[in-house]
Amino acid sequence: MSAALAAPGADPSAAAAAAASEVPPVDDQLVARALKRHPRIILGTGSSSRRAIMDELAARYGFKYEIAKADIDEKAIRHEDAQHLVLRLAHAKADAIRAKLQAAADEAGQPLDGLLVTCDQVVLHEGQILEKPEDEAEARRYIAGYGRAPASTVGSVVLTDLASGRNWEGVDVATIHFAPIPGDSVDRLIAEGEVFWCAGGLMVEHELVQPHVIRMDGSLDSVMGLDKQLLLRLLCAAGAAETAS
Repeated sequence: MSAALAAPGADPSAAAAAAASEVPPVDDQLVARALKRHPRIILGTGSSSRRAIMDELAARYGFKYEIAKADIDEKAIRHEDAQHLVLRLAHAKADAIRAKLQAAADEAGQPLDGLLVTCDQVVLHEGQILEKPEDEAEARRYIAGYGRAPASTVGSVVLTDLASGRNWEGVDVATIHFAPIPGDSVDRLIAEGEVFWCAGGLMVEHELVQPHVIRMDGSLDSVMGLDKQLLLRLLCAAGAAETAS
C-alpha cells in the first residue's frame, strides 16, 4: 500500500508523483480542531460504501455530515496515469459541488462554509485502468481477469475548505490477490447489479467474493473507495493550517 499527502492547492500530477512519500501520522487533536472550525461536513458522493465508511468516522469523532452529488461527465476527464486520473476527477467533483453550494448560499444570503470531501477510484489491472463496467460482457471480463493477476485499487481523496477554496489531497493504493471466482458466483454478482456501480466491478466485501481473496495489501476501506486514514490525515493538515493561521 502507498499513500501520498499533497500540499494545499498542489498540482494533482505532483501529488500523484509523490505517492511513495511519507504521510504524517493522525493526530486526533488536529482532527478535532478541523471539525470544530468547520462543523459542516459534506461528502460528495452517492456511493453507499463510502457513506458506510463515513458513518464509522462520524460515530468515532462525533460529527454529522451531508451528502451532495457532483453530476459531472466523468468520461470527459481522461489521463493515462491512474493516480493523476483519480485526482483530477475528485477535483472536478469538488469544483462542481462547490459551485452548486455557492449558488445556494448566495440565493439564501448566507456565507459558504464547511469542509467538502470528494473521492474517486479506478482499478489498475494488468497495466489497464478499469472504471465502472459499461455492460455485462465487460463486467465478466474484468472479474475473470482477477484470478490471473492481482488488482490494485487507486483511490483519491480531496478535502476542500468551501469558504476559501483551499484544498488538501492524497492518493492511496491497495492491492488484492484473488483465486479464480467461480462462474456461478459471477452470474449472481451480475444479476444483483451492484458490480456496475464499482470501479472494475470489484466488490471484495461481497460474500460471494470474500472467500476468493487470498491476500490484501492495504485496508478494506481503501478498497471500498474511501481510505479512513488518508481522510484523517487530510483533516490533520486542515487542522494544522488553522493553527498556523
